[in-house]
Amino acid sequence: MNAAKNRCSGGRKELAPAWRQRSNLLWVLAPLLGIGALAFCGCSGALAGGGPASTGDQKAAADNAEKVVIPHATWNCGMAGGIPKPESGVLVFEADMSLDQVFDVGRTPYGERQVLVVKGGTMSGEKIQGAVLPGGLDFQLTLSNGVVEIEQVLVFRTGDGRLVYLRNAGVGANSNDVRVVVDCEAPTASAAVWLNSGKYVARRTVDGTSKTLTMRVYDVSAVNAPTDPAHVIAITKPANMPAQSWDYRKASPAERAGDPIVTESVSLGASLAVGASKRGNRNIIPITGGNLTGSITGKVLAGGADYQNLTSAPTIDARYLWQTTDGDIIIVRNTGPFGSLVPTFEVATGSKYSWLNSGSYLSSNPGMGAGGVSITMSKSR
Repeated sequence: MNAAKNRCSGGRKELAPAWRQRSNLLWVLAPLLGIGALAFCGCSGALAGGGPASTGDQKAAADNAEKVVIPHATWNCGMAGGIPKPESGVLVFEADMSLDQVFDVGRTPYGERQVLVVKGGTMSGEKIQGAVLPGGLDFQLTLSNGVVEIEQVLVFRTGDGRLVYLRNAGVGANSNDVRVVVDCEAPTASAAVWLNSGKYVARRTVDGTSKTLTMRVYDVSAVNAPTDPAHVIAITKPANMPAQSWDYRKASPAERAGDPIVTESVSLGASLAVGASKRGNRNIIPITGGNLTGSITGKVLAGGADYQNLTSAPTIDARYLWQTTDGDIIIVRNTGPFGSLVPTFEVATGSKYSWLNSGSYLSSNPGMGAGGVSITMSKSR
């Protein structure tokens, strides 16, 4: 089953199994029915309830939207004590982004996964204006109980030319109330340094019809969030389902590279230097494409980057996507200090590449290649 085709972009005509052909029929009918096609992929959440909500349901949803969301301990978003309603704070800026691609990865070990690739956009606020750079990634995970978890990696360029790196985490009890905790790394020697402190929560909105992603970011530092049970919603997770990890696996000193599984030739864009910030010296190298050879063949998709931290122990943190020759989308994270890089993967459980979801792997250091780097990933032994 090619569970990870890009069903949402409509970019290619592909032979599909019967269930996907029915989805494609919905795609064709969507414009006639006045419904955003991405809604059928779960991209907007607009049809999550399966129809108009009753008056009682609408009132319950409105009441819940006023409550504080207590994240699950496995995905605490950096606000384990509770995420208040974003609009209870003060609006700081709005980021309006167009989407280049929306990939439906399918059901992975963690839930239903989609990845949104940012084409570009603008940010505007009273204290800051600028652009959202292409290649940002928005990882959306929907659990079987309707809970939505979000991870984002984005880069802003301010009006005075400085770069700001964001790695955000969000959660919602359902797709209609997703709250994203915004974490910025701005240069310490810049006018945007104030973004490095404070508490920021965004309202994330995806419009499937126009293929846009909007983040309205609020400062909630002064919000006195209640903690009594009547005013909070505690996020729960289905039993016996593994939790996605915020951190990355660290290789043990005894691990050695075994049989190689893939060699990737990765093309790169020009380096983007954030400079000294609250977590060290950040440098970003955009990923613009590439190809795969070995046990996995296909291509490296444009989007994501190596979000390097060039402190006293330089660390690579590359986040990006592969597309196999038979259309499956594989999420890749290759992270760690030079000499001890550890790749992890996420792919649909129905894919023939689902073996990547388990096991341990190691990566070579990047070697210089034509227009980019060459990396070989191997089984760990």
